[in-house]
Amino acid sequence: MADIIQLLPDHVANQIAAGEVVQRPASVVKELLENAIDAGASQIKLIIKDAGKTLVQVIDNGKGMSTTDARLSFERHATSKIKTADDLFKLNTKGFRGEALASIAAIAHVELKTKLEEDNLGNTIVIEGSQVASQDIVVTPKGTSISVKNLFFNIPARRNFLKSDTVELRHIIDEFHRVALAHPDIGFALYNNGSETFNLPITNYRQRIVNIFGNKTNEKLVPVEEVTEVLEISGFVCKPEFAKKTRGEQFFFVNNRFIKSAYLNHAVVSAFDGLLKTGTHPSYFLNLTVDPQSIDINIHPTKTEVKFDDEHTLYALLRSAVKHSLGQFNIAPVLDFDHDANLDMPYKYDAKRAGSPNIEVDRSFNPFQEETNSRARAVAYKKEPVTTWESLYVGLESKGTSTPSDFSEVRFESEPETSSMFKNVQDIESARTTYQLHNKYIVSTIKSGMLVIDQHRAHQRILYEDFLKNMTVKEGISQQLLFPLKLPFSANEIEVICQLQDDLQHTGFVFSSHAEDTLEVTGVPVSVPESEVSIILEQLISDVENEVPDSNFSATDLLAKSMAKSLAIKTGQVLQKEEQEHLVNKLFACKEPNTSPTNRTTFVTMSVDELDKKFI
Repeated sequence: MADIIQLLPDHVANQIAAGEVVQRPASVVKELLENAIDAGASQIKLIIKDAGKTLVQVIDNGKGMSTTDARLSFERHATSKIKTADDLFKLNTKGFRGEALASIAAIAHVELKTKLEEDNLGNTIVIEGSQVASQDIVVTPKGTSISVKNLFFNIPARRNFLKSDTVELRHIIDEFHRVALAHPDIGFALYNNGSETFNLPITNYRQRIVNIFGNKTNEKLVPVEEVTEVLEISGFVCKPEFAKKTRGEQFFFVNNRFIKSAYLNHAVVSAFDGLLKTGTHPSYFLNLTVDPQSIDINIHPTKTEVKFDDEHTLYALLRSAVKHSLGQFNIAPVLDFDHDANLDMPYKYDAKRAGSPNIEVDRSFNPFQEETNSRARAVAYKKEPVTTWESLYVGLESKGTSTPSDFSEVRFESEPETSSMFKNVQDIESARTTYQLHNKYIVSTIKSGMLVIDQHRAHQRILYEDFLKNMTVKEGISQQLLFPLKLPFSANEIEVICQLQDDLQHTGFVFSSHAEDTLEVTGVPVSVPESEVSIILEQLISDVENEVPDSNFSATDLLAKSMAKSLAIKTGQVLQKEEQEHLVNKLFACKEPNTSPTNRTTFVTMSVDELDKKFI
């Protein structure tokens, strides 16, 4: 039998490796930003075009590379970060596997410009699909500029799997946030299609969070500080009243590297136990510093998962530190049964000394003075003496306006008739057509048996078709607000709202203006309460960021689904008889009453024969 095992060519091996390293344009952004940080840059600029599909460019002022290093950096497993296997357990850098540039160059057009500080001229290399097209000397400033153009140009199938520009840009901005939050000592700038999206100067950690997520974030932050032999914790958590329905603003950094850890997230959530509303998630920005030898960061291709030696200790320390901060800043209630609140002294009187009371004496007072003199000094009301008790009733008949005979003409207000309370019980039972079961299901009788409706899913279907009709016909009814709502959002969230503004206006929303971190709403749909506007828009932004797949998907449909999900009657809500009947009638007036907008069953039927079988 002939030999069938053979070595893959380098360009094929690089494309296979690119499948792990480069999943989308955001993966390229992550690798290039981390390389710039490892190069010691203090200013990093990221330039994006067409959500990274056309161009991803990173410019830094780091140390740069020599001619040999520039050419060697595109070879597989070429790195300056490690030399032996033991170095994997004491890493303080970002990239170390030496596959990033080789994988990127295998599936894109790459142009590299770099110069050392001591050199007069730099070098430029152009690579297309792992093949070096040119290498030359060029005039360039100190540092490195690398441009990645036409991503996946030689793998059309991979390019077809990319999502819409909105989704891909959202992933790029997420990676940019993670790197920028981990390094407040480095200045970052992001330009998207020629316009400046972020310009983050060198600052402290708190100000970096505010610069990214808006000025309103500053009042939400609660500092967390804890130093132990095993772990150092620093950063911020947000107050419970600002908890969101999404998990967007949750950041863990271990040794300045962003990670995802459901275990550590549970530690933070448990510290908020009893302080959060149901269905909300706390926001946090926490830096963990541990011994590099106690973690393994090489267990995942994207290096976002880390394995700890002693996770239980980290869990306990993190939970205690967050809980201590919430109690220290009076966020969490403290119960002390031995404390008497009446003995508390106001802060402004804390350093004030007690003064002696002033006693005033009227030395001219003489109780034995003559009665005439005392009467002259006293000012009192002089009342005429009453000689007989009959005089008290003199003139009463003339002053009065009514006589005893008037009482015969007094009419009392009649009470509303309550005859319905005394109707026959059988009449009531026969008139009732619906019942609410456990505040979740509506049970109704039909000719063949019984109908059980899920009230939440049924209302979703009703609202979904109403919103979809309004947006299609463009006849949404709006209710103008007396006082406009000013809602705080980040710049990215406002950009998402602006993209959906036309469809939102067709449902009844009216936006007067928007700033960098504030959105002003002057009108809402008739069915939307004013208190729910912020929740609806947050849910909508989350759905758009996470669920919009590609151009074949209708943004209008997603908007209708998101609003229906937010406004639908919740499980546990008590419905009156009229509301139950209205819900049933509206459901069966829908085009597709059998399923909810998410393709879940809205009702089930049970015939009389099926009920009879239960009693056999």
